[in-house]
Amino acid sequence: MAGHDIARACPVCGQSEEEAYLEKHGLRLVRCRHCAMIYVNPAPAQFASGQYYDFAGSDYYLSPAKLESDYAPVRFARELRLFRRHCPGGAVLDVGCSSGAFLFQLNRGFPGEYQILGTDVSGAPLDYAESRGVPVLRGDFPAHDFGGRKFDAITFWAVIEHLLDPKHFLEKAWSILKPNGLCFVLVPNMRSLAARWLGARYRYIYPQHLNYFTKATLIRLVEERFSVVEHRSTHFNPMVLWQDWRRGGVEVSNSERAELLRRTTACKQSPMLAPLRILYDLAERALGDFGLADNLVAVLRKK
Repeated sequence: MAGHDIARACPVCGQSEEEAYLEKHGLRLVRCRHCAMIYVNPAPAQFASGQYYDFAGSDYYLSPAKLESDYAPVRFARELRLFRRHCPGGAVLDVGCSSGAFLFQLNRGFPGEYQILGTDVSGAPLDYAESRGVPVLRGDFPAHDFGGRKFDAITFWAVIEHLLDPKHFLEKAWSILKPNGLCFVLVPNMRSLAARWLGARYRYIYPQHLNYFTKATLIRLVEERFSVVEHRSTHFNPMVLWQDWRRGGVEVSNSERAELLRRTTACKQSPMLAPLRILYDLAERALGDFGLADNLVAVLRKK
C-alpha cells in the first residue's frame, strides 16, 4: 500500500495524536488519543477516493448472489421498521444507495407515501437501480448542488465507515434536510461480540472500511449538527462468527461475502427454519440490549 496511501487526522475530532491499535494484512488501524476513535491511517487511496466502488466494487454489488439478497423482502426488514417508526412519509434521499434495494423496498411496501432518490459514486449499480424504478443522482454527494431541494430524511446505511471524511458528508446532509429533518446512520459496531472475540480475524476489518465506530465515537461524530433521537445495537450473524474463527483471519473474497449474504437471506426466509429463527431473534435482542450486536444504528434529528 506504500506510496499511494493518504495520511489523515482523526475523522471525528480532527486531532493527529494517535496510538497503534492493530494491523491486518498491511492495513494499519490507530486509535485517537483525544476521542478514542479507531480509524485507518494511512488510508488506501482507491478506497479513500471512492474509485474502487465505481470499478472493481461493481462486480460485487451486481453479483447475482448480492442482488438476490438485497432485493429479498427480509433484507432491509429491520431498517424499514426503524425508518417507518420515525418517518411515515416525505422526501427521502439514500446516500450510498448502490443498486437501490432499500429505496425499492420502501417504495414497494408503502407506495405513494415517499418521494425517493438515491445517490452513489458507483455507476453500474446505479444503472441497475434505475432499471428497478429507483430515481438516482450520480457522483460525489458533497459536491452536488441540490438547487434548494430539501429532504425529510436522509439515510446512510453502511456508508459512513467507508468515507475518508464522514463529517463532511454529514454536514452536507444537514444542509439539505428540512427543519427537524431526520438522518439515519448504520455502521459496524467495534464493541460487538464478533469484533471483541475475533479481533483482527474479523472479516469486516478490511481496506474498504476506513472508520471503526463505538457508540461513543459515533455520537461524538454527529453531535455538533444533530441530536440523537434513538440509538441501538442491531443485527447478528453467527455464521460470520464461526467462519472467521475457523479461518483465522484469512481474507474473505467479495464472491464469498455475497454467497454468505445469499445463504443468510435464504435461512431467514425458509419456513423450515422458523423455530431456529425464534432462538436467533432472542439472541440478537439480548446482544443488542448489551450493545454487543454487529452494528450500531442511530436516528438523528437536525438541530
